[in-house]
This record gives sequence, structure tokens and C-alpha cells, in this order.
Amino acid sequence: MATVKRIKLGSQGLEVSAQGLGCMGMSAAYGPPKPESDMIALIHHAVNTGVTLLDTSDIYGPHTNEILLGKALKAGGLRQRVELATKFGVSFKDGGFEGLEVSAQGLGCMGMSAAYGPPKPESDMIALIHHAVNTGVTLLDTSDIYGPHTNEILLGKALKAGGLRQRVELATKFGVSFKDGGFEVRGDPAYVRAACEASLKRLQLESIDLYYQHRIDTSVPIEATMGELKKLVEEGKLKYIGLSEASASTIRRAHAVHPITAVQLEWSLWSRDVEEEIVPTCRELGIGIVAYSPLGRGFFSSGPKLVESLTDGDFRKDLPRFRPENLEHNTQLFERVKEIAARKQCTSSQLALAWVHHQGDDVCPIPGTTKIENFNQNVGALSVKLTPEEMAELESIASSDAVRGDRSGHGMPTFKDSDTPPLTSWKAV
Repeated sequence: MATVKRIKLGSQGLEVSAQGLGCMGMSAAYGPPKPESDMIALIHHAVNTGVTLLDTSDIYGPHTNEILLGKALKAGGLRQRVELATKFGVSFKDGGFEGLEVSAQGLGCMGMSAAYGPPKPESDMIALIHHAVNTGVTLLDTSDIYGPHTNEILLGKALKAGGLRQRVELATKFGVSFKDGGFEVRGDPAYVRAACEASLKRLQLESIDLYYQHRIDTSVPIEATMGELKKLVEEGKLKYIGLSEASASTIRRAHAVHPITAVQLEWSLWSRDVEEEIVPTCRELGIGIVAYSPLGRGFFSSGPKLVESLTDGDFRKDLPRFRPENLEHNTQLFERVKEIAARKQCTSSQLALAWVHHQGDDVCPIPGTTKIENFNQNVGALSVKLTPEEMAELESIASSDAVRGDRSGHGMPTFKDSDTPPLTSWKAV
């Protein structure tokens, strides 16, 4: 048997085998956990062969993979013969998610295909998605309007290429399409069914884990929309239902027809209007909260420099908060966040994300990115711990008068425009 050579890893003196052993699949992700005795035998065989770098994580199982490694090392007296690597920073949460378990942080995929300039290279984006899932970030967020359609197609290819379907929670949305230079919002039952069928085909799935109504059709009673979604759940085409940018009253009415698993809303240090009614309503009803744009459309990553770097086709150029008449004022908020981040020895984006995480275990932010290095930085926010005093300080500088300009543009409706007529007014076509 060939001897496995040894190499220096980095410049600090760590010597490892030239090839290691990834242990995740022994306990998680690739189907049911494998027999413990078989896996311990495999680990012992690897070490005796000279493969001594063993890789695990606290999220594999979760926890059971680390326990397996502990048993294997103890049973074989191997501790002095191996280099044991594990990881932290990503956890699963199910608080308020109606039984749907997701990673504590998700990945917003919109910018890979749309909205933030030209579509990014497909191979790079698939590599990013695979990296995210292998890191433990398994809630992937898309929509049929991103592209339109091309973002769902990308996700379908990524899941198929990596054999990732059983390892992710895939969330997509329906209800908004482009029309005559603007947006059309629809929630009538026939449209709902057609949109679902089309998304399933593009995603190459038999069932969608979490299906949101992206925006609320104010001409259709929410009960009519929910009735069709309920049928799709019963048919096995959907597992869970969500709403995006819905008012408190709309959430209540929808939840009365079929349980709402999650409400997606914009929540960040500069978008806090949801805290008055929507967040309390979700918590009263046991509904999870998925926070989109938790970095303020990227503003908390680089502040005003972001605006200078925006390319043609990036819709943020036209958002009121990024316009010259508001940008100087809003930059003051960024500078304060940056100062606190320096004290915490983290980046401004990590601090802004950590603030969202500290809102509760029922909140899952889904920051988007197109670069692996930015993704890794975002995951690092899970390790930033904030004291009550630090939370209060951040909230004091992020009051409503700290931000100028609407958060939305281009005529896209928000939860403030989402109340629907009563069901008694509905006449199905």
C-alpha cells in the first residue's frame, strides 16, 4: 500500500496528510446515518493508511458527526496520530417555521442572475451555491421573476449537478411579473397553479419546500389565493407556504386558511418599519420570519462606495436611499455602524447581520452575494455576539429619522399596499 505523504499546511507549522478524510456523509446530508461500527472501522483504516486529517463540523447531524469522531479516536487510541478539524458558525433553526428546519442563515440568490447588473458566470454561481451548502447554509432563496426565470433555472442546475436536493431547503416565489415597463401582481387561483407548475419544471423538482406569494394581489381575496396554494400542498407539489411583504391583517386571513410557515420581509438596521405590527403578528401566530436585504441592499458592506461601484442595469441606482439627495445623510448611519464594528473587531456587514440574528431564533436573514469571499464573511456574522447594551446602541442610531428615502422603488408594492377585498366579493372566473 502506498504511503501517504505529509505536507505543511500554511506557515504556522501544522503538518497534515497530503489527503484528508471528509466525514460529513457518515452521519448526515447523504441519506440516513451509516452504521457507527462501520464508520469507526473506516476512520481507523484511514488513519492506519496514513490519512490523518479528519474533517467534521458541529452542524453535521447536527452534532452526531463530532460524537462519532470522538468515539473513533477514543476507541482506537488515535488522538496523537491525527489532525482533527471541525467547524462552527452555522446552525439549524425551526422556531416559528411550522416544522420546516432551515439553516440559521440563508443565501439570497437574486443577484446571481438579475437586478444587480449583468448575470454572473453560471459556473461561478454554481460553485458558490455548492460552497454555501457544504458550509451548512442550506436555505436557498429565489423567485420566478429573477431573470425572469433564469435564477430558478440556475438553482435547478446547481442542485442537480451537486446532488444537493436532499440537503437544501429551496424557497421560491410567485405573483410578480414584468409588464409594459412595470410590474404586474397576480394571485388568482389559475395563475397560482400555472406559476407553481412552471417553477417546478425550471427547478427540476417534484416539490417546492417553501413557496411564497412574492407580492399580494390586492384585487383577489387572500383566501382565494391561499385556497389554491392549499390544494397544491395537498397534491404534494408544495411543502410549506409563505408570504412576502404582507400586512398584519393579510397574514392573519391567510393563516386562517392554511398555516403560513414564514413571512419574508425587509428587515435591517435601516428598514425597521416591520417591527410595529408585522413582527408581533408573526410571533403571535408562530410564523417564522425571513429577513431579506439584511445588509441594506449592500449599503452596510461598503457605504457610499457601493453607489460608486454600481454598474448599468443595477436597479439600486434608482432606489431613493441611494440618490444624492439622501445618500449623504444615510452615510452618517453607516459611519456609526462602522465605528461600533471596529470596536467589536468585525466588519460593518457582520455587525449589521448580527443585529438581525439577535432579533430572535425565529428570524433567518438571507443575505445575497455573488462572491465566495463575501459569503464567508457573512457566515462570520453568526459568531458576532452582541450585549443588550450594544443592541440598544445600534437601535438608538438606527431610528426612523436616521434614514432618508423610501426603501423600495420602481413601483414595487410593499406590505403597506397589501390588503385584499373580502372573500364575499370574489367571483371566480
